[in-house]
Amino acid sequence: MAETQQEQEISVQEAIGRTEHFINQNRKSLGIIIGALVVAVGGYLFYQKVYVAGKEKEASTALFHAEAYFRQDSLRLAINGDGNNMGLEEIVNQYSVSPSGNLARYYLGMAYLRTGAFDKAVESLKSYDAKDEITGSLAYGAIGDAYMELNNADEAISFYEKASKEKPNNFTTPIMLMKLAGALEGKSNFKEAKEVYERLKKDYPASTEGTQAEKYISRAEAMIGK
Repeated sequence: MAETQQEQEISVQEAIGRTEHFINQNRKSLGIIIGALVVAVGGYLFYQKVYVAGKEKEASTALFHAEAYFRQDSLRLAINGDGNNMGLEEIVNQYSVSPSGNLARYYLGMAYLRTGAFDKAVESLKSYDAKDEITGSLAYGAIGDAYMELNNADEAISFYEKASKEKPNNFTTPIMLMKLAGALEGKSNFKEAKEVYERLKKDYPASTEGTQAEKYISRAEAMIGK
């Protein structure tokens, strides 16, 4: 037993010795690696705290004007700007790294959808990174709407389903479930549509869509029986 303990102590000492030898032999290389890591971390922190923060201040000011045009339904001005203030396209291009630049993608996608630029709407909304409970679901739903306009019902159904599962809530989820069920009926998938309507009735009975679900369930059942 004493010999085993002595052997273990020798092994530990040898390991420590080898480590010290490695450090001594590679001190310069290790110093370069550690220095590079320090520079990289410092650069990242500077980028986040100074560069991105500075861009965010500029972007939020620019977005204020574009968002105002969007809410007034002046969509061309929202997209392209008014000559004095940036439009959403330029904000996205100039400030893509900032939170306001990200939000501009959402507004831009919605503006494209409402002006009939459906491919652009899909591209812009897919690049949007939602941070809240509501806009992620609305963005997925809008992508679904764009695909419906592009006569791609399968993709529309896929995105309506994503929208209905994105941070479920009493506001957007019933709307997206109704869109999903309607798209399924359009593909003659009445059984699946009925299941969605039943979920609406069960999980969101107080919503406008939930109160209407029963008549749609009856309609789907009638179509299944044909």
